Amino acid sequence: MPKNSAASADQPRDKAGASVVVGLLAVLVVLFGGSYAAAHYIAGDRVPRGTTVSGVDIGGHPQGEAADRLQAGLADKLARDLEVTVDGRPVSVDPAAAGLDVDYEASVAEAGGERSWDPVRLWNYFTGGESTEAEVVVDDAAYNAWLATLDEQHGEAAVDGAVGFDGGEITRTAPVTGRALDPADTLAALRGSFLADDPAPVALETTDVVPAIDAGDVQEALDSFASPAVAAPVTIDFQGESVKVFPADYTAALSLVPTDGELVPTLDPAVLAEVIGARVTTGAPVDATVQLVDGTPQVIPSKPGVTFDQAQLEAGFLDVVAKPQGQRTLALDAQVAQPEFTTKDARALQVKERVSTFPTYFPYAEYRNVNIGRAAELIDGTLLKPGETFSLNDVVGERTEANGFTEGFIINDGILVQDLGGGVSQMATTTFNAMFFAGLEDVEHKPHSFYISRYPVGREATVAWGSVDLRFRNDTPYGVLIEADVTPSTPTSQGVATVSMYSTKWWDITTTTGKEHNLTQPKTRRIDTVECHPNEGYGGFDIDVVRYFEPAGKNTEQRDPETFSTTYIPSDTVICTNPNATDG
Repeated sequence: MPKNSAASADQPRDKAGASVVVGLLAVLVVLFGGSYAAAHYIAGDRVPRGTTVSGVDIGGHPQGEAADRLQAGLADKLARDLEVTVDGRPVSVDPAAAGLDVDYEASVAEAGGERSWDPVRLWNYFTGGESTEAEVVVDDAAYNAWLATLDEQHGEAAVDGAVGFDGGEITRTAPVTGRALDPADTLAALRGSFLADDPAPVALETTDVVPAIDAGDVQEALDSFASPAVAAPVTIDFQGESVKVFPADYTAALSLVPTDGELVPTLDPAVLAEVIGARVTTGAPVDATVQLVDGTPQVIPSKPGVTFDQAQLEAGFLDVVAKPQGQRTLALDAQVAQPEFTTKDARALQVKERVSTFPTYFPYAEYRNVNIGRAAELIDGTLLKPGETFSLNDVVGERTEANGFTEGFIINDGILVQDLGGGVSQMATTTFNAMFFAGLEDVEHKPHSFYISRYPVGREATVAWGSVDLRFRNDTPYGVLIEADVTPSTPTSQGVATVSMYSTKWWDITTTTGKEHNLTQPKTRRIDTVECHPNEGYGGFDIDVVRYFEPAGKNTEQRDPETFSTTYIPSDTVICTNPNATDG
């Protein structure tokens, strides 16, 4: 038979054998794959059998359940205090206060309690796990706070060396080495004892803490800057004039600030400018303003000034103050100093005409002449720019003898008593009414507790230093100049307080006053004190005043009427029962 015919006969048998082998392999792969999948399914996220974490058996349990079992098993250890000694002195440490805790989920995962196709993981599950330690976590903020408290109780803070000035004298602080616990070593020792089965006391030792500024740094600062700084005055050359400035004056602007382990000379520019400016003759700039001249508002122009170059002073002073005698001169160039509020600014305020004026009258009393007159003097000439708020207490200041005030009668708890500044409310009422008819915004005002007949009913104000103020805002686009004037009273004539406001008219103001309602009756008080002021009482009431706004000039704004509602309490009758009572 030909060769080709024999080969052809063998080929079917070879192919059949190969198919059988492939088939067997396929069966084996399926069987093995099925077993592997079954093993993965059985293991799931269970912890390998026989696994313990910090002595707690969690083997064979799913991850969540294992974490719960671990937390329960470690509960007693987490609740106990750690016995510690610091330099031999015993201390009980609450682990939670020191920021120590356990991450239970991470501990279980580390022990093999998580789903995985990794054959090693599956092998470990069926053949048994290992003994591992729980994952201890630390709250850094809590740990650092606890450590700081322990250092404060058992250590000693390091003291940085320092150099300063007291007038023309040098002050110094000697550096002191401190004692404190090493943060890393302390944490490692606590971690080791935290979950131990039978922990021995943890022995902690404080170590030296070297100050950031040591004796060498102090000496360097003394030699290079502080000692030269007070050795001699500094000469300032300005516009052909030489002025000596002495250490007792300029050291207030100098300091040595710890920076990166050194004491660095530092300058306070504002303090230095004030010191030099007080000794070097300059012409300060003058702001523009608006004043009444023969009863008409006029712009008083601004004026530029001449001053030294501030940047030049700041750049050169630290260098020159550390130089030896004979080289301690700093030349300063002159600069034009521009005013903050210019003539153009003042003209833009358009203060052109009187937009309101209001007088009030008061009976003779010398304290009224003094106090009302002094308040008017302080208020007169106040210029309110658009958006600015007037405060009578800020402008007039505290009513003291040093500020020009004397004792007079005020209302307190519904009766008259004596106090410094009595009568100033007359000026408050007058100013309030001038503001009212100028159409400015009422920010704060408080009527008197009971009605005083010389004031417009429902349209008056009282003030008291530190508690009750009169405040209003210039809510127009123009400036407002306030004029305040007082004609003193005499034994035969009333005094007159007048406040006028100048601007460009923005509102025409009208007002109506309602009828008295909710009438109340006075009581009678018998006061048995030496200082007593008898009074004939009268009733109280409520009243409403309405302010109406009508646009004026270029104003196109519409504004609703504004109602001021006031409740006056009765003025009680006061009978002085003390035979030695004096009315004054």
